[in-house]
Amino acid sequence: MCKSNEILLEMIASNSLPLYDKRAVGIFLISLISYFTWNAMASDPPGGDVKHTIETVVIDAGHGGKDSGARGRRAMEKDIALAISLKVGQLIEENIEDVKVIYTRKEDVFIELYERADIANEAEADLFISIHVNASTKSSPFGTSSHVLGLHRTGEHFDVAVRENSVILLEEDYETTYQGFDPTSLESYIIFSVMQNIYLKQSIEFASYVQDQFRDRAMRNDRGVVQQGLLVLARTAMPGVLIETGFISNPEEEKFLMTAYGQDLIASGIYRAFKQYKARIEENSKFTVDKTPPPLPETLTVPPASVQMESNPDAIYFLVQIASSRNQVPTDPSSFKGYDDVTIIEQGKWYKYAVGRVMSYHEALEKCAAVKEDFPGAFVIAVRNNQIVPLNEAILEINQ
Repeated sequence: MCKSNEILLEMIASNSLPLYDKRAVGIFLISLISYFTWNAMASDPPGGDVKHTIETVVIDAGHGGKDSGARGRRAMEKDIALAISLKVGQLIEENIEDVKVIYTRKEDVFIELYERADIANEAEADLFISIHVNASTKSSPFGTSSHVLGLHRTGEHFDVAVRENSVILLEEDYETTYQGFDPTSLESYIIFSVMQNIYLKQSIEFASYVQDQFRDRAMRNDRGVVQQGLLVLARTAMPGVLIETGFISNPEEEKFLMTAYGQDLIASGIYRAFKQYKARIEENSKFTVDKTPPPLPETLTVPPASVQMESNPDAIYFLVQIASSRNQVPTDPSSFKGYDDVTIIEQGKWYKYAVGRVMSYHEALEKCAAVKEDFPGAFVIAVRNNQIVPLNEAILEINQ
């Protein structure tokens, strides 16, 4: 166990960082540790200007080799996913010259889940499209859905995440690779409540285009866009969507997906959605904004961050939380290792202590990396009106 984890456990054991119960603390630590580990393994998120061109797309045919995926009466998911993936790639290659298509597999081979994401990250892809076929214990469900990374939800679509994430059980030493993640345990999915996906808006946009095409042109049942805790999307450093092209467990839909006509129709829908998404993204590049700030008048005094926040209380700010307590602690530097910008946020019976209030999420991440040298358990939070708001919602709102 690394030193930072030992420090956190010592703080909990001594009640210097009181929390509700040890079981919840354990789950929280696993989630937080896994999140920062995965972020370290993935490519750095983009800083500065947002890229407004689509030059490289990775098409990921789900499953393969020893991993057949879902099975129908006659077909296997891995075969249908590969056939559709190759058709999508061919349509892009033949019709959009300025886009490079990369495949995670072009034949019936087993590709580990982390390797699929690594292929996309190393290629610095602009979009990751993972193609799958859904299944149910009943034969009646049918239709398509598109899944993006987000806060994990139980219920109707929980089996999708379990099934797709359970692929890791076929990999050697998966416990180490995925930091003890158990795809069948609901507790493991708490990790996705602390993961931030800065590409959520773009992912949802492309997923919506896919579902529109499936519903309006391919005449498929639209099961919607779903936010889900999917490992293959969590590890990619670009917008990404996992597409369920139909239910192999439904005899009629299985028959449709096994035909060249059905595969062509689905592939064409994904291609048209990609073309629409690319056009919309690149339309933004036609507008340029002069980001050079105007010179400040000689008499202007810039107010401190605390005054700025008070002047715009409804704005979203990012801070780095360093501690919490049931008893209020003075915010003088001697109590917080010399930090003189500590903010107290009351949340129920708890007092949250945070530093480094900024309006940029990327600045907050940089601040967090520095603060973690003094407070290993530090993490970024979002605040509005001095109340903590869900981080993923805050990021999505500021990116609108």
